[in-house]
This record gives sequence, structure tokens and C-alpha cells, in this order.
Amino acid sequence: MSFVDKLKNWVSKNPDKAGSAIDKAGDFFDQKTQGKYAQHVDKAQDAARNYVTKDNPQGAPPEQQAQQPPQPPQPPQQQPPTAPPTS
Repeated sequence: MSFVDKLKNWVSKNPDKAGSAIDKAGDFFDQKTQGKYAQHVDKAQDAARNYVTKDNPQGAPPEQQAQQPPQPPQPPQQQPPTAPPTS
């Protein structure tokens, strides 16, 4: 099992701890670079948080989530024909 696989497994089991680790890592990098790359670090932190929470509500990596087949588009509802006007 590679390091990346172990990391993905840990993230799937500990999404709350992963979010904290993302924040700490970004803050550490900002401190070491004196904020020179803060804009890029923030963007990377956001992407990592999205991976852990929003994009993976259960916290599992995408390849481990059960994939559901796409639903076919629903045909538009047709209204019944109206009676012609009577005079």
C-alpha cells in the first residue's frame, strides 16, 4: 500500500482531523514563506477541504464511493389538448 493510499484511507476515516491538518499545514507553509505564497496556499487549502468534505460527503475518496449510474433525462410534461372555442 503506497503512502497516498494510506493517506486517502486515513482521510476517509478522519475527515475532521484532516481538515485541521490542512489548516495547520497551510499556516506552517505561510509562516515559513513569510506569506509570499499565501494566495496559492489558500487556494490549495480550499481545494483540499472540498475534497475532504463537500465533494465527498462521506469523506471517502471518489474511487471508493459507490457510483450510481446517471439517470436518463425526463421528457417534458405535455399538457392535454384544449377544446376549440365554441361560438
